[in-house]
Amino acid sequence: MRFHFPLYSSSSFSLVSNFTFISSLPLIFSSSHFSTFISMAPAFEPVSPPHQEAEPQTATPHHTDTVNNFGNDGQVVGSKSKVTVVGSGNWGSVAAKLIASNTLKLNSFHDEVRMWVFEETLQTGEKLTDVINKTNENVKYLPGIKLGKNVIADPDLDNAVKDANMLVFVTPHQFMEGICKRLVGKVRGDVEAISLIKGMEVKMEGPCMISNLISEQLGINCSVLMGANIANEIAVEKFSEATVGFRDNREIAEQWVKLFSTPYFMVTPVQDVEGVELCGTLKNVVTIAAGFVDGLDMGNNTKAAIMRIGLREMRAFSKLLFSSVRDSTFFESCGVADVITTCLGGRNRKVAEAFARNGGKRSFDDLEAEMLQGQKLQGVSTAREVYEVLSHRGWLELFPLFATVHEICVGRLPPSAIVEYSEKKPRLSLLEDPACYQ
Repeated sequence: MRFHFPLYSSSSFSLVSNFTFISSLPLIFSSSHFSTFISMAPAFEPVSPPHQEAEPQTATPHHTDTVNNFGNDGQVVGSKSKVTVVGSGNWGSVAAKLIASNTLKLNSFHDEVRMWVFEETLQTGEKLTDVINKTNENVKYLPGIKLGKNVIADPDLDNAVKDANMLVFVTPHQFMEGICKRLVGKVRGDVEAISLIKGMEVKMEGPCMISNLISEQLGINCSVLMGANIANEIAVEKFSEATVGFRDNREIAEQWVKLFSTPYFMVTPVQDVEGVELCGTLKNVVTIAAGFVDGLDMGNNTKAAIMRIGLREMRAFSKLLFSSVRDSTFFESCGVADVITTCLGGRNRKVAEAFARNGGKRSFDDLEAEMLQGQKLQGVSTAREVYEVLSHRGWLELFPLFATVHEICVGRLPPSAIVEYSEKKPRLSLLEDPACYQ
């Protein structure tokens, strides 16, 4: 098998050579090709249960219903939070289901969960929001799953968010800038937000993570939730994990953990917003590559190699953009687990497989419209955005997998190029500065 991109050895990829090898895994990853990747030692940070946390400081009230006093068990005393989910696709509907099951049980939250729905007219002539509120089911994006009677679909974005002090954003990332512009001045600065969105915006000044876009546009703190989360499996309550990335306030992180956690959905907080979010974003590019491999019937060995190389590039890219990114984050659900599950299943892999089986002759737009019934791909647009960053900064030769995925997607290379060898050697000079990884 010839690879278009080099299988980096530990000597050629010096940027990761200073980390400690995990002695417990040598039998699994004995090849020198794996040694530098496995050196990302998972320094698991201990997470104290909510009841062991010190009592947090009183928050500035947003209005009379916002969180302002915590008891020793982390529950709010005398006030309740209101939650709105901004987005109602496949994953947005599952998120609303998870949250609604918990708001009924937790005294710190109002029972009702608002879900903003981009209004559509169904083939029956009915409005999607009306059908959701009548049947308690998103018949277009999550058919057959009851969301919870306390989920209220609302087609008016302003109305949906006006009373909320906890906002959950879960829409295709390409729509978020427009949504944020619509919400400017409509939410208070002390609202807490969390993004479940996997993608980034690329501007003239450089890449902007969606959580940063939300924070900058709306002036609010934004955490993130990412993980090995195929929505349809969580919808039917198959066990899954997720990672909450937070910045400074662990009490807020624990509130998000409580809001999402169920017996079948385990959530872990990590103080690394950029690392968690970039894992969720970049894995979709790797998944497109895995789909090409499946479409060309190249087998599991090739697919495993693509996944390993993809993880390597995810880590290097993340740490070049943000030196604060933690190595241990890549061992959380948002990292290696998310890469595995989306390379085995999920919409990006599925459509990329069809693209390769058609020899790249049918566009991703056509395949998306035919195969996803209104859902959106993230991997193709993310590959383009990553390529723009790499090209602008002169990093294309450092990330041959990422670059190749985009070039296949736009038709400059055939799908088979995903495993074709190139004589070009990666330029390592940009990655040799240890300061990048402190």
